[in-house]
Amino acid sequence: MSNDYDKSGENEATQEYKTYGVTPPISVNPPTEKELKYTETLIETLKKFGLFESEEDARKREIVLGKLNTIVKDFVKYVSLKHHLPESVANEAGGKIFTFGSYRLGVHGAGADIDTLCVTPKHIQREDFFEDMYEALKKRPEVTNLTPVTDAYVPVMKFYFSGIPIDLLFAQLQLSSIPDDLDLSNNELLKGIDDRCIRSVNGSRVTDEILRLVPDIPAFRSALRCIKLWAKRRAIYSNVMGFLGGVAWAMLVARVCQLYPRAAASAIVSKFFLIMYQWKWPQPVLLKPIEDGPLQVRVWNPKLYPSDKAHRMPVITPAYPSMCATHNVTMSTQTIMTQEFKRATDIVEYIMVGVKQWPELFAKHDFFQKYRYYLQVIASSNTEERQRKWSGLVESRLRQLVMKLELVENLVLAHPFIDGFSRSTVCLNDEEGLNAAHGIFPKREKEFTEEEKQKLIENNEGRIVYTTIFYIGLQIEPRAAGQTAPRKLDISWPTSEFTKLVKSWDKYDENSMGIVVQYIKSTNLPDEVFEEGEHPKTKVKKRSKSSRVC
Repeated sequence: MSNDYDKSGENEATQEYKTYGVTPPISVNPPTEKELKYTETLIETLKKFGLFESEEDARKREIVLGKLNTIVKDFVKYVSLKHHLPESVANEAGGKIFTFGSYRLGVHGAGADIDTLCVTPKHIQREDFFEDMYEALKKRPEVTNLTPVTDAYVPVMKFYFSGIPIDLLFAQLQLSSIPDDLDLSNNELLKGIDDRCIRSVNGSRVTDEILRLVPDIPAFRSALRCIKLWAKRRAIYSNVMGFLGGVAWAMLVARVCQLYPRAAASAIVSKFFLIMYQWKWPQPVLLKPIEDGPLQVRVWNPKLYPSDKAHRMPVITPAYPSMCATHNVTMSTQTIMTQEFKRATDIVEYIMVGVKQWPELFAKHDFFQKYRYYLQVIASSNTEERQRKWSGLVESRLRQLVMKLELVENLVLAHPFIDGFSRSTVCLNDEEGLNAAHGIFPKREKEFTEEEKQKLIENNEGRIVYTTIFYIGLQIEPRAAGQTAPRKLDISWPTSEFTKLVKSWDKYDENSMGIVVQYIKSTNLPDEVFEEGEHPKTKVKKRSKSSRVC
């Protein structure tokens, strides 16, 4: 889409009255010289953070996507033959890869993942995808860290292909074959497919619709790069943990672009934080009116569906059927994001008058210095492949623990950290294995080499325990004035319910998987959560006690 406001002056009179979105623009004024100058310094700052990939990296991504498209076609043909379809039909069944998210929006940076969608004809089932496509990818030498997440709201296969992180979704359409020129914008394609397929297809449809609905794509892209970097640096970029994912941040930025259709990126960023801080949630953010359609599919409607009414920060996708992209937001994560909007509003206000610089906006989060007490959620297992699946399942359920913690007396906030910390540990006896599953790792003068590890395992002299540790910061109600008695924080019910929930997974194996939820004081946080130059509070030797060990 071209920039409407790069056209000659003769069109300005008509352009300034064009409405993008559900309300007229707040301002159609062109950018000032100062805003253009601050936009230049913003772009320079983003480049220093490595947000623009090289031409070589761009070509590598195109090659990977080409290979992946071929693998999809081979997978569709293989399953077609497996289902006893004639070879002539199998050869014509097709299959195609679509991209969406940051890559499709043109705001991906070096090392960013590529959101992809595998579209197949009607005789290919989701089970085929997670079994046969999984096996096909597993055999490829370029593929590493292959992790299927089958129970997620949008089932996904995560992996690295030639070092590039890929999220691969699946959608089965009610077509006998998938042509290379398939256009997903056709609403009729949604007929007869299940909710999970609709959610998967809508990733691509939403991305294309966002690009159609913003007045100035270059300004939108620059502003979105800024907001994505800020959200990642402040540790609030994660849909699964109850914050916002990439598509939600993109829609919020797009909405501000609609309100200021001629603004430079720096002004859009400035307006973004103020508008989001003052937004009257749960009033939804919409890029266009919600469409009705002829299909028997659910469209977001808080008047009709109680679950939609419960959404705390609804940001609604523009492609039919409209859905809420922020259904995971909890009371705690909304509070944290609101605090971050306020912080950013204050900083950018100073930036725009020359008192502060852009890097100050992107200062790293202080999550591991912020709280006195934390919860460690430790998922453990005995093989690397099993651990990827198990830790993925535990991560996808952590939001349920956060919501249960929010009900605990004297607990103001349960703040989940957006990343887990994974490691493998050589354990020489059962005690070391049990300790590793509780986040206590043996300290050795010298780490084992890969050859030494293999020898220990072959001789039954040791085993490897794989762990992923997630953290939740606990903000406790301060003592009332004059109160001296100790306060109790009983989290036994939330932790017990959470462990029951994850153990109810149909692939859970108590002999090879473990789950532990325990308190830890800030003074006992492990070194791995801190970067060089950062330091925790003074450590004490005493370990924290488990509040719940399962």
